[in-house]
Amino acid sequence: MLHVVAIVTAKPGKRAEVLAQFKAIVPTVLAEAGCIEYGPTVDAGVPGLPAMGPDVFVVIEKWDSAEALAVHSKAPHMLAYGAATADLVANVAVYPLSPA
Repeated sequence: MLHVVAIVTAKPGKRAEVLAQFKAIVPTVLAEAGCIEYGPTVDAGVPGLPAMGPDVFVVIEKWDSAEALAVHSKAPHMLAYGAATADLVANVAVYPLSPA
């Protein structure tokens, strides 16, 4: 299994707009072969712990293989999402991880 953490930083004030577009593709991604888990998260605001900030959301993913993740990244709905949010997103950092 492959865990993925993707940190999406929207341009200032654009997180809600990016999240709306993201949430629209979640059901399609969950239906992809090899997708185990896929969903956005935002800072929980726990006092005393660092905050991600108001423009950031983190996607928590689990895939059954690196191959499934590779197919996902080139899927038409992902390419369309990327094009639709290109002017709204400042940065995306994707971290594929193996269980320790």
